[in-house]
Amino acid sequence: MTSDGRPIHVLHPGFWNQEPGPDFRDAVLQLGGGTPSVGDVEIDVNAGGWEGHGHAGNPAYARVVLQVIWETGSRRVDRPVLALKSVLDSPLGELGPWLDDEAAETLPSSTPGRCCGPLRSVPADATTGLLDQAAACRLERKVAEFTARARHLGWEPVLWEALFSALGYKHNVWPMRRLAELMRPASAPGREAVDVLEARLLGLAGLLPADLPPGPAARHARLLWDIWWRERDAWSELILPPTVWRRAGIRPANHPQRRLALAARWLASGDLVDRLERSFLRNDDDPISPAKLARQLMPEDGGGNESGGFWCHHWTFRSAIPFHPVPLLGPARATDLAINAILPWLIARARTGRDPDLAGRLEQQWFEWPTGQDNADLRFARRRLWAGNPNGIRWTAARQQGLLQIRRDFCQPAGALCSDCRFPDLVENVRLENHSGDSKESRGGKNRE
Repeated sequence: MTSDGRPIHVLHPGFWNQEPGPDFRDAVLQLGGGTPSVGDVEIDVNAGGWEGHGHAGNPAYARVVLQVIWETGSRRVDRPVLALKSVLDSPLGELGPWLDDEAAETLPSSTPGRCCGPLRSVPADATTGLLDQAAACRLERKVAEFTARARHLGWEPVLWEALFSALGYKHNVWPMRRLAELMRPASAPGREAVDVLEARLLGLAGLLPADLPPGPAARHARLLWDIWWRERDAWSELILPPTVWRRAGIRPANHPQRRLALAARWLASGDLVDRLERSFLRNDDDPISPAKLARQLMPEDGGGNESGGFWCHHWTFRSAIPFHPVPLLGPARATDLAINAILPWLIARARTGRDPDLAGRLEQQWFEWPTGQDNADLRFARRRLWAGNPNGIRWTAARQQGLLQIRRDFCQPAGALCSDCRFPDLVENVRLENHSGDSKESRGGKNRE
């Protein structure tokens, strides 16, 4: 019952959100005798946490339909609130060990979908086939997008947009892509110094610090400001507001300031596209790997060292990197760039140029590329489809892409209750086909005996 006496029927508890925002996403709740609604659930110690944590004015919390708290106080609120203290079936002290140990496997983040049962009985090779088909669909979509975009812009601008977008990850794709669009007419690759391009990118992004940070960061910030203040008026109508950037929940190495510093080095090198083409198009016994691609994507300075300077020792202008320097790019991010940008772009060019042999070689590279970094979307999909990690699948970056495509095409439209989702039926058909094949093989064996 809510604090104002209305009954709550939980049709689905939603999905545990381990990123910024409400604690559970897409719960399905029936409040009183009303129509079930889909929304988010926020958990606070007390009702005052809503205002105290700034949820009231935060658009990320606009879909919250229930606030869950520990115990009801004297404060009256105008939103549905559920207090837990009086309705737990055990004292909190007894629940503590369970929360620390077994809860990770039983809390709503692991709530399986309707396809989970059939999928568990599908052989690993058939499941791998499903993932490969989904991966092929995802690759075709990327290739089609690059081909259509290239008709209007040309091939190199499309690659730059894709590279910048990939540096934005899922939270900052749009502002990164917008910067690629803004830089296209102003800065041809290789014609300006790194500092000029870094100052311009950070200035357009609205990410140059307004106040000089302490220590060595102040020197670097002042260097960039000395360049940017001369250009700022000319770009004033195009500068992005800092609020377009999402920085909460992002790993330090992925901060937009560092990624734009890397993009500036790409633009300044003047030969990034040529180097990528040589790396992927050569046909020899030394294939490109994530580690080699990471080195290709890190321009060298005059002494043969990785170019990073200030940014190899700082996460942001105000946060230094402890202990050892960290390069601006590693193999995990190189994999993301290869799978989402470079290889689909090369495949699109090869097909447009009517070179099926080259396109086939590049597609094979895409499907065989080693697995990328795990993330919250992949973990969610594995929990939803298998209630954990499936057995017997040899994961590659392409199969990770296939899993994301299944989530995009089926899980997201169907919602928490799997409403009208066709994927369980597709999986069941695959299971029956494999079962039928096994039976026929078994009968054939008996006949041969």
